[in-house]
Amino acid sequence: MAHEHKLEIFRGALKFKSNVSKIWGVFIVLSIVTVVEVALGIIRPAFLVEHHFLALKLLNWIFIILTLFKAYYITWDFMHMRDETSGLRRAVIWTAVFLIIYLVTLILIEGDYIFEVYKNGYIKFDF
Repeated sequence: MAHEHKLEIFRGALKFKSNVSKIWGVFIVLSIVTVVEVALGIIRPAFLVEHHFLALKLLNWIFIILTLFKAYYITWDFMHMRDETSGLRRAVIWTAVFLIIYLVTLILIEGDYIFEVYKNGYIKFDF
């Protein structure tokens, strides 16, 4: 039995006439997010670099959030998760989301610990 793919993105906010136009629409969305990431990396606005949240610069949080958005969106559209049953979608997406959050938390905790050790002079910077 043939399965029709949905020709819409953002829960029906944008609808397309063919698969080719939909692929181009998804490509444009992901390109815009990538251009924003690259522009922020080049410009590095001072207010995003100076302010911290949970021991990480706001600019780094923006990079993490935009990267997670792109990963989710690629999985959702290019791997056709939107066409699967809700149980499979939840099993795949939520497992990945919790794993990524867990790994980012571990990296932040370890990175902050190492920074404090070096800052307090217990170990000298030797690299």
